[in-house]
Amino acid sequence: MDTNNFEFKFLTSIEQINRREWNSLVDGGFPFIQYEYLHALESSGCVNLHTGWQPNHLIVYLNKQIVALAPAYIKSHSYGEYVFDFQWANAFHQSGLNYYPKLLSAIPFTPCAGERLCIKSEYRESLQPLMIEQLVNFAKRQNISSWHLLFPENELSTVKQNSDLVQRSGMQYHWFNKHYRSFSEFLAGCKMKQRKNIKRERRIVADSGVKLRVVEGGNITQALWERFYYFYQRTYAKRSGNTGYLNQSFFETIGRTMASDLMMVVASLETDVIAASLFFKSKNVLYGRYWGASAEFEFLHFEACYYQGIEYCIDQGLDHFDAGAQGEHKIPRGFEPIETYSYHWINDEQFRRAISNFVNQEELVVKSNINELKRKLPYRR
Repeated sequence: MDTNNFEFKFLTSIEQINRREWNSLVDGGFPFIQYEYLHALESSGCVNLHTGWQPNHLIVYLNKQIVALAPAYIKSHSYGEYVFDFQWANAFHQSGLNYYPKLLSAIPFTPCAGERLCIKSEYRESLQPLMIEQLVNFAKRQNISSWHLLFPENELSTVKQNSDLVQRSGMQYHWFNKHYRSFSEFLAGCKMKQRKNIKRERRIVADSGVKLRVVEGGNITQALWERFYYFYQRTYAKRSGNTGYLNQSFFETIGRTMASDLMMVVASLETDVIAASLFFKSKNVLYGRYWGASAEFEFLHFEACYYQGIEYCIDQGLDHFDAGAQGEHKIPRGFEPIETYSYHWINDEQFRRAISNFVNQEELVVKSNINELKRKLPYRR
């Protein structure tokens, strides 16, 4: 195929392309790459130039037909990414160089692995390297220090083979459904100590009088969204002193446009809703994303965010539960450590070598930690 026939464009708003065209390149399985999700981020004002996320989405056309896309953003900071490069930025500034702005191919505020370069299957082999080249050249033209590809799907073989990209490893904790027929069967596969601990935590929540229910996306009412957003803000304020990256408009928008991709676990005490956790779902995966409560309730976070999610996966036949980044406390509750990946192009050759050396050493630590944590899993041999 003559690669000169491809036309590459960068769009400063997802509204410059229509929903049907965008979604024609995503299989509908991974919710965060869908037009509705990214459009909600932009239309609500959570993602724009003023928040430090300036959209510059790469779109590829062949004979005026869209054949590939990659969401991308010019970033003026490193918040909301979950692949931490603040040390790199500090080293740049100490050397008198600008690290920001940088170019990012990622889903804002969403450390979930999935599609990043969405390409029609018949063009995948030829377009992957060309799209990477276009993103790097865009960074060069804009005098941008670097390009970063965060949490891509594992099939990006071209990325791994590109010698100009630095691969970085990270770690998350995921639960995998081993064809369990019930939560009790999952517990039966655990060692006695961990099994008793999980039962104790669930019993304490039940004995407190808290009732939990699963509300599918289409049944989440306006009142529930308002209550959930109050919990979300309160949790962020307590943890970090701010109100969170997302606003109420974003949540209400996805409630309208992505209802079939959503599920909420709602906790009530008598007639009052006291906590809620929000999940996204694909064909085979459940994604635990946001949680909040009106006050502290012992073990309610584990119940609403982990155990209810595990039960949901078992009931719905989902293979995999991604409960969010970080959290070694997930290990005794059945979540396994897995390796995650990101890829980084650094314009400055000296810093590229230094960062490459850093991540090579970091990878050894990550792999060692994963091996050590696997020995702590609660499952019987």
